[in-house]
Amino acid sequence: MRFSPTPGARRRWHALAALATACVMFCAGLLVTTSTASARTAAWTPKPAPMTTPWTDEVPVHDPLPEYPRPQLTRPDWKNLNGIWDFAVTAADAGQPASFPEQIRVPFAAESALSGIQRKITQNDKLWYKRTFTVPADWNGRRVQLNFGASDWRTTVWVNGQQAGAVHSGGYDSFTYDITPLLNGGTNTIVVSVWDPTETGGQAVGKQRIRDVAPHPGGGIFYTAASGIWQTVWLEPTAPARITRLDMVPDLSNNTLRVTVRGAGVGGHQARVTVSAGGSTVGSATGAVGSPLTVPVPGPRLWSPEDPFLYDVKAELLSGSAAVDTVGSYTGMRSVSLGKVDGVLRPLLNGEFVFQTGTLDQGYWPDGLYTAPTDAALRHDLQKHKDLGFNMVRKHIKVEPQRWFYWADRLGLLVWQDMPSMDLRTPDSAARVQWEAEYERVIDQHRSSPSVVMWVNQNEGWGQYDQARIADKVKAYDPSRLVNNMSGINCCGSVDGGNGDVIDHHVYVGPGVTRPSATRAAVLGEFGGLGYKVAGHEWYPGGGFSYENQPSLTHLDNRLVGLIDAIRETQMPLGLSASVYTEITDVENEVNGLLTYDRQVVKVDESRLKAANQALIDASRGARPPATLPTDQYRSLRVTTPGYTTRYARHQDGLGFTEVVDASSSGLLKNDATWKIVPGLADSRCYSFESRNFPGQYLRHREFRIHKEGGDSALFRADATWCAVQGQGGVRLSAYNFPDQYLRHYRAELWLATPGGAHEWDNPAGFTQDTTWAVEAPWAP
Repeated sequence: MRFSPTPGARRRWHALAALATACVMFCAGLLVTTSTASARTAAWTPKPAPMTTPWTDEVPVHDPLPEYPRPQLTRPDWKNLNGIWDFAVTAADAGQPASFPEQIRVPFAAESALSGIQRKITQNDKLWYKRTFTVPADWNGRRVQLNFGASDWRTTVWVNGQQAGAVHSGGYDSFTYDITPLLNGGTNTIVVSVWDPTETGGQAVGKQRIRDVAPHPGGGIFYTAASGIWQTVWLEPTAPARITRLDMVPDLSNNTLRVTVRGAGVGGHQARVTVSAGGSTVGSATGAVGSPLTVPVPGPRLWSPEDPFLYDVKAELLSGSAAVDTVGSYTGMRSVSLGKVDGVLRPLLNGEFVFQTGTLDQGYWPDGLYTAPTDAALRHDLQKHKDLGFNMVRKHIKVEPQRWFYWADRLGLLVWQDMPSMDLRTPDSAARVQWEAEYERVIDQHRSSPSVVMWVNQNEGWGQYDQARIADKVKAYDPSRLVNNMSGINCCGSVDGGNGDVIDHHVYVGPGVTRPSATRAAVLGEFGGLGYKVAGHEWYPGGGFSYENQPSLTHLDNRLVGLIDAIRETQMPLGLSASVYTEITDVENEVNGLLTYDRQVVKVDESRLKAANQALIDASRGARPPATLPTDQYRSLRVTTPGYTTRYARHQDGLGFTEVVDASSSGLLKNDATWKIVPGLADSRCYSFESRNFPGQYLRHREFRIHKEGGDSALFRADATWCAVQGQGGVRLSAYNFPDQYLRHYRAELWLATPGGAHEWDNPAGFTQDTTWAVEAPWAP
C-alpha cells in the first residue's frame, strides 16, 4: 500500500497566492465600487467533498479546466466560459426564473461538491445557468461558435433572449451553436436550461441514479447522478466556411492515412491535409470536402502501447489557393483486426496478437463526480494504468471528455469504449431512436483516436434490444474497429446477439472459462473485484462491498497476481485474448479498486502487479509450447516439494492423499497411486486422471477437497478436468473451471488451492512447489 504524494507545498503556495489576491481585491474595493454580481462571485465557495483527492484544492474558482478541450480539432483563438455562473433550480415545467439566487462553478455537475451546489436533482427539477461575456475585439468579422463539451441531458440555450438553435438531447456528446446573429456587440448574456430525469427517463444514463449526495449505505454498483453541464463550455471564432470534424483512418496495407474533412458552409471549397513528424512534412493531399483524401505516410512509425507515436496533422479549407480555415490535429498509425494465430482467432494490433490486459474504469470522482477536478487528475488514472503494467482500459458506461482520449492516445493505452446504457428496463421506441442517434455522435466524435480499438454496445442486458442489428450497424458505421455486441453475455439475463467480433464473459472472481468461436475472439469483459477497505479512505466508512473481500494486503497481492498468472498460464493458451479487471479505483460504496476512491492510496504492490501484467503481455508475443502429458497411458504423480519427494498422489476411501510409495509398497497402494491420463472430459486440450483400479472414476475437486468419483454431469466433467501448466521440475495442474486454482498437497491431503486464498490449504509457504508434480512411470502398469 502506497500513499500518493500530497501536494501540500502546492496548496500552501495557493493559499498564500489566494491571500495576496484577497488583499489586492480588498484594496481595490476601497477605490472602486464592487457590483452586486462581483460580490456574489467573491462569496462563492465549493461544498466540502466527502473525500478529497490530491487535486480538490487545486481547482481555480474562475478558470477551472483551462486547457483547450478539443485536442483533435484545435484553433489558436478561443475563450473559456468555465467558472462561476448564476444558478437557479425550478420545477421541471417552469419557464426562465426571474432571479438566479445561487451560483455554480461550471463545468461541475450540480450534485458535486466542486460545483458549490451539491444536492440531489430529480426529474421534477430544471437547472438554470446564466452568465455574461464580451466577444474579443480581434474576433470582429468572424463567426462565433458556442461549444459545449457535454451537458446531461436536455439542454436549451438562449443568447440575449433568443434561443440558439435546436434543443440538444444527449448526455455524452458535444454540441455547438453558431451564435453570431444573436450577439449585440457589447455585453452578451447566455442562459442555459437543463432537464435531467436520470433513470426515470429513457435516455442513456450509464450508472447514474438519483441518490442522496451525502455518503450513504447501499447503492450497489450504481452511483450518484451527475446532472447539467459537466464538460467545458467555450467560445471560438471561425470563418463562415469552417471545418467541423476530421475522420482519420490509418491504412497500413499501403502506408496511407485516409482523411475525410467535414465542414459547414463549404460549398466551392477544397480541403488540404498535411501529415508531419518533428516539424517535417511526411505527406500531403488535396481534394473534395466530405470525401476521403489519401495522404501518404511512407515507412510509418506504428502506434502501440509500447511506442505511442503520434503524427501531427494540419487540415486547411481552401478557397482557390487561399486557406480560409485551418485546424490542428494528430493521428497514430495503427491497425485493428481479427486474425488466426496458431489456429486461434485473436484480436490483432498492427497485424500481431498482443494480449490486452486492462481494468474497468468508471470515471467517477468523489469531489467532481463525472468531472475530474483538473486535467492532471484526468491524466492520473490513465498513467496509473501504465504504472501498473496494463496496456488497455475499458471505459465503462460513460464517455469521457476529449482530453481523456488525448491522454490515452499520448500515453499509449488501448481503449474499449462503452456506449452508456439506458435504464435496466426494455426501452420504448423513442428511447431507442435517441440512444442510437447519440451513439452515432459519440462514435463520430472519437472515431479518430488511435487508442480506441473496440466499441462496446451493450452491457449485461441493461436496456437490451436488437443486439445483432446494432452490432452490424456499428460495424458498418466504423469498420476500422472491433465491435462487442454485448459485454457479459453469460450474465444477468443478457441475450447474445451472436455476432460482433468477440465473445465476452463476466466472471467474478474468475478468471473462468471463455473460449473463442470460428468467428469471434474470446475476451473476459469483467473479472476480479477483489476488495480491501483502507481506513480513513472510505466513501462510506464500513459500508463498502466487493466481490471477494481480502483479509490483508498480502492476500490481495497474492490473489490478484494469482488471477493474472492463471490467465497467462491456462486461459490465454486455450484461446482467451483479453481481460478487464474490476477495477482501477474504488467508487462510492464499491471497494474493488486497486486505488482508493480519493486516489490517495495505491493498495497493491505496484512493481509486482506490473511484472505480472508484463509477463502476460510477453507470453502473448512469444508463447512457449504448452505443457503436454501422455494420454491413454498410466502414470503416477510424484510430489516435488523438497523433503517429500518420495510421496505420490493416491486415493483412499474416495479422497485424495499423498503417501510414500516404493518398491516394497503393497499392490493396493501401487494401484491407488496410478492414474490413466485421458483427454479432458470437459475439454480435450486438458486432461483427466482415471483411477487404475476403479475405471470410470476420476480425480475431481468438490468443495475444495479432492475426491475420486464417477459421474457424467457437465459439472462433474468440468470438476474432473485439469489443465497442465509448465512448472519448475514438473507440471502444475489447474482446475479447468477454476483456472486460478491448483491441485495441491497439504498435510498429506489433496486440495484445490488458491494463490492468495484465505483457507488454511492456501497457505503461501511452499505454494508453488506443493502444486508442482512430476509425472512419472506408473507404479502399477
